[in-house]
Amino acid sequence: MKTVAIIQARMTSTRLPGKVLREVLGTPLLGYQIERVRRCRTVDEIVLATTTNATDDPVADFAARNGLRLWRGSEDDVLSRYAGAAEMAGADIVVRLTADCPLLDPELVDIVVSTLLESDPPLDYVSNAGTGTLPDGLDAEVMRAAALMAAYLEATECQEREHVTPFIYNHPERFACRRLRQDPPIEGQRWTVDQPEDFELVRRIIEALYPRNPEFGYRDVLALLDAHPDWVEINRVVAAKPKPVKNEDGAYPEQA
Repeated sequence: MKTVAIIQARMTSTRLPGKVLREVLGTPLLGYQIERVRRCRTVDEIVLATTTNATDDPVADFAARNGLRLWRGSEDDVLSRYAGAAEMAGADIVVRLTADCPLLDPELVDIVVSTLLESDPPLDYVSNAGTGTLPDGLDAEVMRAAALMAAYLEATECQEREHVTPFIYNHPERFACRRLRQDPPIEGQRWTVDQPEDFELVRRIIEALYPRNPEFGYRDVLALLDAHPDWVEINRVVAAKPKPVKNEDGAYPEQA
């Protein structure tokens, strides 16, 4: 059983252009994420999945410099990107990650993967996202490649193609799914990078923790923010904004 983490990454974010390669302490945010995913015990390979647009050539260059396999595909049909990357890598299990999460915790990813691998009867999909019990930015979705390919072949809605996994978890009659809740819950925090305020918070966290402990985890971040409660307010306004609404074509205006 080969487990492949596929990270979707692109440069053309409208709210924070080039965010995935913005640097902190001389390292791109994507570099921190790759470093952390490489510490996952359950992940056998990391693949970057970007678009065929010339604007995403820097992502391809990053992959080459860091010894990562790359898959390039449709900007809007992210599901097809994942299917192509999974097939190229020979994945049995796929971990879906987004490149705007440089504080991703290997421990939490391993919990999600292990839950799927050890499930009896077998699960098709496990996620720690969507429960509101973890800060945005610690999300991981794990699925069997067979479920991913079924979604790729059968999904027709724009949201299903753009967000990769809805076809799976919206068909519980076909796919056995489970969502993991963090206990105790960690509420009211946002550690993903989508807007300038997010980048400012993540920059402060990395600059404070990385030099003395490059392998810091989510508990270290929580302790740091407990010591600096004003930092949590930096991107509080972003977290409070309503989620984006589909445009007239039935698509969301932004995807990683």
